[in-house]
Amino acid sequence: MTLPSRISIRVASVSLFALGFFLPLAGFSQAPAAAPAAEPYGRPLKPPPLPPGGPPKESTDPEVKAILDQMAAAGLLEPKTLQQARKSFLFYSKFAGSPEAVFHVEDRTIPGLAGNIPVRVYVPRAGGGLPVLVFFHGGGFAYGSLDTHDVPLRAITNRCDCIVVSVAYRLAPENPYPAAPDDAYAATKWVAEHAQEISGDPHRIAVAGDGSGGNLAAVVTMMARDRGGPHLIYQALIYPSLDPSMLTYSWIAASDPIATDQSKRAEWSVYVPVNTDPAQPYISPINGNLHNLPPAFMIIGMNDPARDEDEQYARGLKSAGVPVEIVPFDNMVHGFFLMAGKVDAGKQAIDDTAAALKKAFQNAK
Repeated sequence: MTLPSRISIRVASVSLFALGFFLPLAGFSQAPAAAPAAEPYGRPLKPPPLPPGGPPKESTDPEVKAILDQMAAAGLLEPKTLQQARKSFLFYSKFAGSPEAVFHVEDRTIPGLAGNIPVRVYVPRAGGGLPVLVFFHGGGFAYGSLDTHDVPLRAITNRCDCIVVSVAYRLAPENPYPAAPDDAYAATKWVAEHAQEISGDPHRIAVAGDGSGGNLAAVVTMMARDRGGPHLIYQALIYPSLDPSMLTYSWIAASDPIATDQSKRAEWSVYVPVNTDPAQPYISPINGNLHNLPPAFMIIGMNDPARDEDEQYARGLKSAGVPVEIVPFDNMVHGFFLMAGKVDAGKQAIDDTAAALKKAFQNAK
């Protein structure tokens, strides 16, 4: 078959991706140049064999179709630019449901490498020694906020009986890589060092995120291993974005009207600076050393274009001896974790994530 033009090919240690092969759209300038990566990470030039399930098909779930109809009526489907994708992302709040009451919620700032990092701390009850989940929101590294994920994180706080620290890391294009992982790691390190200050247990810390936030959660586990801490006991990855090459059949044959090929290429384009190898593991964790990482829980939407890279990452973790629990959701598109007020699978995803985390925290006592 003839492969589409999204394939990234390495040329003279500078990828076509970094030179603007994935051009930003509608006024979003490409990420500025940064120093080249210290070493190249090769990419395959052809996609893997077609998986048994075939390419993702259009969702037939009636609840998803009802949401897609509403988004279509609002002109928010098939985003072709980052501006359109940002507008679509804000629309998810209409589908999140009602926010649950939580014992204590506090917005504060913590120190980072380039200034203070806003965080929101959710505490389920009085008392100390509670496990802590550090959460990184999704949004293609270019949008999302503490508010966009407030509803599901309130639910996870209550169901898991853990403290949740939601991190507002710096966003592209204003702050391209490595700003986001730098902030994510700094926040995780701060939580480990100040856990008792927020009634947490410094020996029971996990990370989690959805989409690009799942990428950051995976990267933070690698950074913590590579830098000698902090010790993390678990990672929960919700349809994570793990591979900027988008060189899988689930992307080539994508039919998800929310996470489109064009919007995703624009997101990666403004996140990865020129002259930075997009295949390096702290950008593309699927290329990293997966040994000695914490056990993982992964939610995969079977109609999500990220499906194949997520399944590949899970296989890589297993091959490296890392325990992995995979929960696939049939007919689910990208973003359904944020649709729990309208989509039963979104509620189930929240419940399953909280249950997996609670079990991991209990086992770590």
